[in-house]
Amino acid sequence: MDPVTLVLYVVSAIVLILIITAVVKSVTVVRQAEAAVIERLGRYQRTAAPGLTILVPFIDRIRERVALWEQVVSFPPQPVITQDNLTVSIDTVVYYQVTEPRNAVYEISDYINGVQQLTTTTLRDVVGGMSLEEALTSRETINTRLRRALDDATGPWGLRVVRVELKAIDPPPSIQHSMEQQMKADREKRAMILTAEGHRESSIAAAQGNKQAAILNAEGNKQAVILEAEADRQATMLRAQGERAAAFYQAQGEAKAIEKTFAAIKAGRPTPEMLAYQYLQTLPQMAQGDSNKMWVVPSDFGKALEGFTKMLGAPGEDRVFRYQPSPEDSTAATRPGHTDEDVADWFDMSTDPEIAKVVAAAEQRADAAVAEPETNGLGRHATDGVGLPPTDTV
Repeated sequence: MDPVTLVLYVVSAIVLILIITAVVKSVTVVRQAEAAVIERLGRYQRTAAPGLTILVPFIDRIRERVALWEQVVSFPPQPVITQDNLTVSIDTVVYYQVTEPRNAVYEISDYINGVQQLTTTTLRDVVGGMSLEEALTSRETINTRLRRALDDATGPWGLRVVRVELKAIDPPPSIQHSMEQQMKADREKRAMILTAEGHRESSIAAAQGNKQAAILNAEGNKQAVILEAEADRQATMLRAQGERAAAFYQAQGEAKAIEKTFAAIKAGRPTPEMLAYQYLQTLPQMAQGDSNKMWVVPSDFGKALEGFTKMLGAPGEDRVFRYQPSPEDSTAATRPGHTDEDVADWFDMSTDPEIAKVVAAAEQRADAAVAEPETNGLGRHATDGVGLPPTDTV
């Protein structure tokens, strides 16, 4: 091969390599959620979006690829002095996102370091105006103030601070021991308060139970007294009715006995000797008794019998007075043994409806359950002597 041909081959190879290199350098791919900052001859030219990007070979170049997804950065603990001159160690976590890749590349050299330093200074400013107790109980407030301050400061850098979280706030060991003792004392105090409250509620419940039991006992005693009084009244009334009816029956029996005796005497037409004999039979009975030691037959005994016989009879053929029926004996008369209409209700043994009604109402109140006592406007229970159900009376 002659030298000219060899030179042509070498030149062709060099040209081919240059073409391949230019093609490779002129084509690049930007991944999703990334942005490529492109410079042309050292000056910002454009920001390439995700996808295939064409560059001018040997003139354009990618200065930096910037991630557009939300990123998390955790900073080491930072010592912060609180308002009450106590040093606490605070760990922070910052969530941010790049919104302007050009500003993130050209406005600050290292935006991660910038965010860290800005977080430290802002945290010291925010927590420095709080006491330790406020800092421990105001994490949400600190997070909000930090996020707002960082978002305002990192806006020109093309960053957006999504949120800031305080991962830990660690006070000094001596303060931690004091806080533990304080928390223990607070827990013991709450336990004592709850125990006392439980005893108080138990005493109140026991007192209410005793009060309700006393009310129920009083109500039961009241109903028992009412029923007993009503039973005594009804028994007295029934006993009186029975005694009244018995007295009337006894009077009727005596009247009937006298009527029968008098009718038998008339039917027997007694003589004076018979009457004298009966009179003599009755006199010893009249003399019976512890206080009667002796008895005397009246001197006019014969005259009394003679007058009694003359009133009852008329002299016969033997000059002896015998019973002579009078004309009015044949007429019918009202016999004293008959029952009169004005005393017919004496023998009514049925129960009075009013009495039965009262007894039934009393038994119903005694059997009914007593409801929970309600307090009226004066602070007294409705059954404390006020508002008791009225008692039916007959």
